[in-house]
Amino acid sequence: MNKVILLGRLTRDPEVRYTQTSNTLVASFSLAVNRRFVRQGEERQADFINIVAWSKLGEFCSKYFKKGQQVAIVGRLQTRTWDDDQGTKHYVTEVIAEEAYFADSKRDTTSENTTAFENTFGNTAPGSMGSDFEVSSSSDDLPF
Repeated sequence: MNKVILLGRLTRDPEVRYTQTSNTLVASFSLAVNRRFVRQGEERQADFINIVAWSKLGEFCSKYFKKGQQVAIVGRLQTRTWDDDQGTKHYVTEVIAEEAYFADSKRDTTSENTTAFENTFGNTAPGSMGSDFEVSSSSDDLPF
């Protein structure tokens, strides 16, 4: 199983580009994720992890995520290689985002971003869109 769950802060605003062949939107950004443990006498260290979000999720990230904002990303780890013009082989490891969530507290986010999100997507969390399940408040419909 290849599943990654990260909680961190954006080190820069997402960068948007489009693929040459199908003109698909791709958003890239870096997440600073604090390490769990701190050695005595040292400062907390962070890992800087590259994130790639495609299509609608990439559009969402580019529109609502900003540098310094705390976000949660769920996705998969991917490695790829390529040769540059001088024939040097390059390796990169990145997380391909499958879900993205706001992780700042409500008081830390601007009402402008929240209102814009709700106007676009309604009052639902970004990861819950497209769910086939419905919560019923009545116990009469339950099969047990």
